[in-house]
Amino acid sequence: MLSTVIEQPVEARLVAAAPRMPSIPATLRYDRRDPFAVRMAFPAPATLEGVDVCWTFSRELLTAGLQGPEGQGDVRVRPYGYDRTVLEFHAPEGTAVVHVRSGEIRRFLEAANELVPVGLEHLQLDLDDGLAELMRDAC
Repeated sequence: MLSTVIEQPVEARLVAAAPRMPSIPATLRYDRRDPFAVRMAFPAPATLEGVDVCWTFSRELLTAGLQGPEGQGDVRVRPYGYDRTVLEFHAPEGTAVVHVRSGEIRRFLEAANELVPVGLEHLQLDLDDGLAELMRDAC
């Protein structure tokens, strides 16, 4: 059976947030059942709230952010230096800014593109599960 989910651990370096941790074992996740979205999960010790936190944003935002500044809402992505990408997560509790190696993001996106090619996401959508998917708020 074909896998429907890709999970890739990434090393995120925390730039501006508390508690201070030099490096965070974050996880990028892509699920073909939600083909336009990417999730990035952070473990409880790395978050302001002290609980596991998962951010959901578009695969397109992550892809475009490798090339230039993207995003105007809660999640913003931009290149930084030779091989780093900055992800900013804006929440009422504060802003977390993390650096991730661009190569790790590219590898993740390549795997996601193999699972569901860009432009063919609509073929993955199961309208019967549409309402359940909209109601789901899990990582």
